Amino acid sequence: QGHTYELDQKLDDKLDATFPFTLTADQERAWSDVRDDLAGDAVMDRLIVGDVGFGKTELALRAARHVVANGKQVAVLAPTTLLVQQHTDTWRRRFPELASNISTLSRFSTAKELTQTRAAIASGETDIAIGTHALLSDRTKWKNLGLIIIDEEQRFGVKQKEHFKSIRAAVDMLSLSATPIPRTLSMSLSGIKQLSVISTAPEGRQHVTTQVGRDSDDVLESALTHELARSGQI
Repeated sequence: QGHTYELDQKLDDKLDATFPFTLTADQERAWSDVRDDLAGDAVMDRLIVGDVGFGKTELALRAARHVVANGKQVAVLAPTTLLVQQHTDTWRRRFPELASNISTLSRFSTAKELTQTRAAIASGETDIAIGTHALLSDRTKWKNLGLIIIDEEQRFGVKQKEHFKSIRAAVDMLSLSATPIPRTLSMSLSGIKQLSVISTAPEGRQHVTTQVGRDSDDVLESALTHELARSGQI
């Protein structure tokens, strides 16, 4: 038995209006799946599979916003400090009205910052906490955790993922992965986890090109210069 969320259509419309792109048909279907999970009375344990840049994070953002609107907290687990920082910047930019209630926990946080952040999570002042393994610590106490989002799910071990489930039996889980591990994929295909697949690239997205060759500073410099010139990511 899980928590049944009230999904505000006006909030959905606002999320659509502030998203600079148009959802693909696959994204629409996946978002419909997540909405049904949140509005249902069973605990959500859904895996969204999609290539890098196919819009998995946007669906996680929307799910988190509805959960926060229902008065519950969201934990966003990422495998690296760099990704934690990227997510923090993205989520604060996407939800300026919640920016002061979005906290970060990683190895870049000072001891004082960790103490303050954990206090804010425990008191409920923090709506969304984004972090690495620090979020898994027993020292991190939640006031009203409602949703756990695991980005790059394949980078975490079974023990780490089960830890969050042990915190609250009724907590919803949303996992994101471009390359799910066999165990997770098997659970999804067998129906233990729910599965949504985003296989259509957003309009204008370029295909990934892979080149294999000997290590060369000249090749690296050329690749970096090319990406920076087109405002790409490296």
